[in-house]
Amino acid sequence: MFVIHVFSFLLPLILIFTRFYPLVIAYFIFLYYDWDTPAKGSRPSEWVRNWTFWKRFANYFPVKIVKTAEISPEHNYIFGSHPHGVISCGINAAVGTEGAGFSKTFPGIIPSLCTLNMNFLTPVMRLLITSLGYISVAKESIEYQLKRDTHGRAVVIVLGGAEEALDAHHDNFTLTLKSRKGFVKLALENGAHLVPVFSFGENDVYTQIRNERGSWIRTVQTKIKEILGFSPVLFLGRGIFNYSFGLLPYRKPINIVFGAPISVEKVEDPTREQVQELHEKYCEALTKLFDDNKTVYGISEDKKLTIV
Repeated sequence: MFVIHVFSFLLPLILIFTRFYPLVIAYFIFLYYDWDTPAKGSRPSEWVRNWTFWKRFANYFPVKIVKTAEISPEHNYIFGSHPHGVISCGINAAVGTEGAGFSKTFPGIIPSLCTLNMNFLTPVMRLLITSLGYISVAKESIEYQLKRDTHGRAVVIVLGGAEEALDAHHDNFTLTLKSRKGFVKLALENGAHLVPVFSFGENDVYTQIRNERGSWIRTVQTKIKEILGFSPVLFLGRGIFNYSFGLLPYRKPINIVFGAPISVEKVEDPTREQVQELHEKYCEALTKLFDDNKTVYGISEDKKLTIV
């Protein structure tokens, strides 16, 4: 995905100075008329979601979906995905595509993975991720998905976002979640059940430069994030023919554990207390999911989940 991002950004800049510049103009005309698509459910294609490439991508790590409870298609859901990692390889493979067999594991559930609006601006990336069913992470977009059908919809949000990406280090389990309560309010307003999801191994597929909270480099990264809206993560992976340097992720297993749904009754205008109560319940369920599964995936018993 990272390579596609870079290619998508550079392509129009290159073509505009060639005889193919009309293609760039045509794309921006298309973008004008297609602007609202990511906020209106995109245009998911089962054919694109089932490309063989995605299965190979998932098998590269490998990415495995672990179901701990039944998720009934009789309800709508908000899945909270943790941790963000550097570029969220696991959840992209497991939910953004059918590479890990999501639909076979959770029949009747149609997932929509949320991403930043900026990811829909470049031509190749926009066409690809709208075909995969990605939607905008904006509130209006999420509400549209939850209201278009009364059941069988799952909006997937990587809740820690850009801030949490800066904590993506091996053996670090710090989640940016304490102040993230908008998803809880949306769940209450729409009667969407909440499902905690934890990707064991996500923080192992890249090496990030040390950037402890309070360090000068973390301060600079945070300032840039506040201005641009995304984290300038300084990371290292592997190359095509070597394992010590490059931008490709390391081949480390990512086990994505889906927890049991937290039942949510619809509340038209939830109070702050109701939001806080459900948020605490979600954090407790997420912590239990981590504690119940950590030793299975090579994490020592004394490691704790830290929510900031």
